[in-house]
Amino acid sequence: MADDSGALFEAGQTGLIILTPEAEPTLRGRRERLDPSARAGVPAHVTVLFPFLDANRLDAGVDAALADLVGRHQPFDLRFASSGRFPDVLYLVPEPDAPLRGLTRSIVERWPEAPPYGGRFADIVPHLTVVQGQEAPVLDAIEADLADTLPFTCHVSAVELMVYDGSRWRERSSYALGG
Repeated sequence: MADDSGALFEAGQTGLIILTPEAEPTLRGRRERLDPSARAGVPAHVTVLFPFLDANRLDAGVDAALADLVGRHQPFDLRFASSGRFPDVLYLVPEPDAPLRGLTRSIVERWPEAPPYGGRFADIVPHLTVVQGQEAPVLDAIEADLADTLPFTCHVSAVELMVYDGSRWRERSSYALGG
């Protein structure tokens, strides 16, 4: 399959995510076929902040500030029991979403020049993307198929900083929750 995911991302973009390895056995195949971020190297995740700072702004000061901010939040568990939709996107709903919103809020307060999704949306909805860029019948079929695999839970103990190098997303740093 041709990888057209690079057209969606720019070299030097960064993002902060929470990995959800518990979702991989169920979602990996679907995401690799139907989610451009997966084809570009991003594992199953819930986004904390995208885009974050450009890679050329990442330095020891940013690392220290992120470690401090993320460390002020306690580890938590997420439960994925239902799905939701945006236009041409199927996602899983993380519950509770308050810890995710708190992480995003604290990082944006420190770096207001990096609003979630470039400030395109008034309300940010935490989610785990399963399929992106597909028509409703495809989303319907996958959503019905996923119903038998839910719920599942995952333990959140870190936030990962990912950097796009022009062809793949790669993990740059990991920041532990709870100091």
